[in-house]
Amino acid sequence: MHGKKNFLIILLGTWLFVSTLAITAVIFKNPALRAASMMEWGVIIFWIIICGGLMYHFREPVRGVILKIRLPSQFKFVIFAVSLALLEEAITTAMTNLAPLFGAKIGEAYITASANFFDVVFFHSAINFVGPFIFWAFALKRYDFSPFAAFLIFGISGTLAEASFGGFEHLLEFGLWIFVYGLMIFLPVYSLPDAEKRGAIKPRWYHYVAMVFLPALFVPLFSWIPGVVDPNHAQPTHFPPLNIR
Repeated sequence: MHGKKNFLIILLGTWLFVSTLAITAVIFKNPALRAASMMEWGVIIFWIIICGGLMYHFREPVRGVILKIRLPSQFKFVIFAVSLALLEEAITTAMTNLAPLFGAKIGEAYITASANFFDVVFFHSAINFVGPFIFWAFALKRYDFSPFAAFLIFGISGTLAEASFGGFEHLLEFGLWIFVYGLMIFLPVYSLPDAEKRGAIKPRWYHYVAMVFLPALFVPLFSWIPGVVDPNHAQPTHFPPLNIR
């Protein structure tokens, strides 16, 4: 089983590299799209390779620390997952702000809705993750989804979300999105108490399918707040559309 997991990770990583390289080659002559592609490579390097590698390498020490914190495991899970989502958004927002380094002005090329981190996470992105993370926390109390399964499931959910908002062409970038979203939840799941201690049972096949879609129903749990705080806030982005010519 461990060999199958490694094979699948290698397969996803290969597709991530090949697909991103192909996209970069196709749009390379367009300055704005080239800059956005360089930002995407930055996310791959800093979030997927570096942060993902550190999470995997130090998973046991991190789990030990988390288990020693005397708080409900569900609460710790949500806080941990939200923290990782914020870290990922910090990296993507940093890439947007590095547009001049990639040959474009800020706003001409971007991979976030704003160049302001707090604007991004509160009005556009991370706040939408909180509800699904809460759903996951309660689901994991009942069902023993493995960290790897959670990584894949949440990654697939993220891929579908990107496709629904950004176009179905994002489905071809499933390697990227599975890693981007899956890493938000892998270590928090790994850091949970053993299944016996939390009374979790082995999920059936349909539980895996359900977990791809059901957490999305909990997005509105917090996503309404930005609209109340600032009803006229720019949506979906503060920037003009990317120049694709």
